[in-house]
Amino acid sequence: MIRNFLFSLFFFTGIILISLIFIPAIILPKKVVLFGGKIMGYWASFCLKFFLSTKIIIKGKENIIKDRKFFIAASHQSMFETFFLQTIFNSPVFILKKELLLIPLFGWYLKKIGCISIERNKISKENLGFFDDIIKHINSSDRPIIIFPQGTRLLPEDRVPFKKGSSRIYEKLSISCQPVAINSGNTWPKNGPKKTNTTITISILKPIEPGLENEIFLKKLENTIYSELNILN
Repeated sequence: MIRNFLFSLFFFTGIILISLIFIPAIILPKKVVLFGGKIMGYWASFCLKFFLSTKIIIKGKENIIKDRKFFIAASHQSMFETFFLQTIFNSPVFILKKELLLIPLFGWYLKKIGCISIERNKISKENLGFFDDIIKHINSSDRPIIIFPQGTRLLPEDRVPFKKGSSRIYEKLSISCQPVAINSGNTWPKNGPKKTNTTITISILKPIEPGLENEIFLKKLENTIYSELNILN
């Protein structure tokens, strides 16, 4: 319990301090805020290693797409991946729920770096323009989009069907998909105390190339990520 308390104290204090230090970046070029995001990712890694004795392994770096546009589809079990994936990929643009943009200060940063929001389970004017925003970004930037196709943080053993948003992105953009499996929930669960002396593995899987039918792509993506999670767990 003491190690959990120290982790939470130092992690969140650090995130707040980084956010305060980078306040001037709101009016500076976007790359300054993106640098702050990477610092948060490294800070999350440091706190996990120092306070919880967590080992972090990045598996499959050779699979990272480097020569063409792509989007990332990652499993989602904790806050860890929202911070740490920024240190692996080129400052990815997160697709996230709209409520996160309402968080004071932190939400400002999310808007500044170009995060794309959506209101889950709602039909709204903003949601109708969702794919237009994604297409506009892909055409104007080399930063990959990242989506969590499970829709929310889940327990490590949960195997819910993937939502169709990732297949729609795959269809409309006609670009490769980079699947990523992460077993962070075994260390940093959505609810309850964090665990010590564990290993978080970020497994970067072989790309799924464009050209598949939507349903076939979604099933392949789901099977690919869940099969890897079964191995990691």
